[in-house]
Amino acid sequence: MTATFFDDDTAPPLPEPDELTQFFWDGARRHELWLQRCNRCGFLQHRPRPVCKKCNSFDLGHARVSGRGVIYTFSLGVQAFHPWFEDRLPYVLAVVELEEQQHLKMVTNIVDCDPGEVAVGLPVEVTFTDRGDTTLPMFRLADTTTER
Repeated sequence: MTATFFDDDTAPPLPEPDELTQFFWDGARRHELWLQRCNRCGFLQHRPRPVCKKCNSFDLGHARVSGRGVIYTFSLGVQAFHPWFEDRLPYVLAVVELEEQQHLKMVTNIVDCDPGEVAVGLPVEVTFTDRGDTTLPMFRLADTTTER
């Protein structure tokens, strides 16, 4: 079974951007992964916050990142928490550590693979799923047969 999302017209739960997260969703709409970056110390952080977690600066900007990383941990969803997921079980919920910075992590879904193929430490790359006015970044197993 291959994990897939958004293959019909039912309405899944979708995020609601705000002033802190709008840049992230605008980047996703362009199929780019953007994270918050401290202009003072260069620290990248996800989820966006009003202050840098490392140096407490309020001088924050944004940076485009590669979207490459490794699976840090994952869980197989076997029970639907929303009716939209009932026909999509099992699905893979994962924490991905991005390559730009140690401990830079995102909670996401791993898609386009058999859930049994997923393992901690496997390389992944971002992929984007368009759903109406919202584009969601998710991750898929990276093709390790080609050069980056």
